[in-house]
Amino acid sequence: MLEFKTMETLKPNNEILEAIKNYTYKVKKGTVKHLLHTNLQVIEPTEYQITYPTTLTILEYKINEISNKPFFIKEHNQKYSLSEITQILKKLKF
Repeated sequence: MLEFKTMETLKPNNEILEAIKNYTYKVKKGTVKHLLHTNLQVIEPTEYQITYPTTLTILEYKINEISNKPFFIKEHNQKYSLSEITQILKKLKF
């Protein structure tokens, strides 16, 4: 059986929370887990799920040196930077 040890709990981004405060949303904290007896790590992203006035799921991955776009929108199937995410959220104003 696979055993995981939680190495780190990822906190929600305050700038994203400020941008979505006018929407109905849920936040699921992300985690970084280590698979015991191996050198593998599993990253579960922080999930911001907007439910009203539109349906949008934003995933925030722990940033690494390679990628400068840590956000992913499921519905668009594309990566974004923080400034691009805030622009998208401003366009969704109701």
